Amino acid sequence: MTITFDEEYSQYWQTVVQTMVNGLMIVDPEGVILSVNNAFEQITGYKQDELVGQSCEVLKCNTCLDTMARGGERHCELFKNGVVRHSECVLQRKDGSSVHVLKNAAILKDTDGEVVGAVENLADCTELVAKDQVISSLRHELSIEDTFQGIIGKSTPMRQVFDLIGSASQSDAPVIIYGESGTGKELVAAAIHHLGSRSKGPFIKVNCAALNESLLESELFGHVKGAFTGAERTRVGRFEAANHGDIFLDEIGDLPLSTQVKLLRVLQEKEIEKVGDHRPFTVDVRVLSATKKDLKMLMQEGHFRDDLFYRIGVIPIYLPPLKERREDVPLLIDTFIHRIHLKTQKPIRGMDKNALELLCKYDWPGNVRELINVIEYAFVLCTGDEIKPEHLPANLTGSPRSLSGTQPNSRLQFSSDDRPRVLEALKRTGGNKSEAARLLGISRVTLWKRLKKYDIEVDKEIRG
Repeated sequence: MTITFDEEYSQYWQTVVQTMVNGLMIVDPEGVILSVNNAFEQITGYKQDELVGQSCEVLKCNTCLDTMARGGERHCELFKNGVVRHSECVLQRKDGSSVHVLKNAAILKDTDGEVVGAVENLADCTELVAKDQVISSLRHELSIEDTFQGIIGKSTPMRQVFDLIGSASQSDAPVIIYGESGTGKELVAAAIHHLGSRSKGPFIKVNCAALNESLLESELFGHVKGAFTGAERTRVGRFEAANHGDIFLDEIGDLPLSTQVKLLRVLQEKEIEKVGDHRPFTVDVRVLSATKKDLKMLMQEGHFRDDLFYRIGVIPIYLPPLKERREDVPLLIDTFIHRIHLKTQKPIRGMDKNALELLCKYDWPGNVRELINVIEYAFVLCTGDEIKPEHLPANLTGSPRSLSGTQPNSRLQFSSDDRPRVLEALKRTGGNKSEAARLLGISRVTLWKRLKKYDIEVDKEIRG
């Protein structure tokens, strides 16, 4: 059988249409569907034989429905205007769910100029719409009255902190932030940086407690090639990376005395020396520090240098624990529920009165970080649209139930930066991560983050 040029050309275009990423639909002048491509099937969930011969109203396009609601004669304004360009529409899929699409369409005419149908090209933009919604929500969250540079609070203690942050940001003097674990010290440091004159420069963060003492000096000041075994190339230290910006030294109370001496020189001389190099390197860096420890007590015990204390503590900022600003708890709860709702897409919108009362009375030893963990935990258990007392960890409700299979009084009180408690929970559950997360009152995702943060290998440290 001989294939003519027209048949070959037609087959070519059929292949093009069926391999398009965008959906394609052809309708007659009455809106009856004549043909769709594979991408259109994937977007709508309908098969071609379920659509061909049906009115395009089966897709319940919101723009078409709006036109009919306004008394439009046609199912779509396309046949009135002749073309549709970059129209954002919402269709209903076969399973009843909505899909956001970007529509381009045009009418089709025969050689006599008569309208014989229309072709519509649809691009699925559901993910883009979802991302835009998240961005809009976060913008709204950052602009609400009871936040300051992303820090949530309206209580008097927090208002005083906000005022001090604003004043400290206008100075170039070193700042030290005191506060219990989970109070948001890093957020305060970031706010000072973003509001200050160095905001266009780098903001470098260092957790002094997380770095090995033998590597800390190299991490802070850098090293030259060959300075020690394994130093195969010159390394830029954190202070050099922070040049013309701010460096945030978290948990500075854990800094070894040997490193304290070198840090003091940086503050006094504005110079650093890389490990293995005697040549000084001038740096212009403001130091922001934070600690949960009593530095004055450490000085009395000989674990912290007096001269360094007075150098880094020019502007002290004290962050109140959550139990001293209970007025902020409902605001924090609403904010975290909203954030986690956006992330998980679960239909949870709020918390009932009894659950809220329990959380407002709790002392929060883990502060804001613990509150976030509790809300994440509740999202795992809650199947409705409102968090209730039965969705909260047992240590908050006093309930006799125990999801971990242990006695209620054996539930660990979790502090997010407490590595030993994470290990203890894993040991109690034989390395079972899900059960350990429940024992700690956090989600499995949060536990995974803690394992990564503290470099805990379950198979080696628990099951080994």
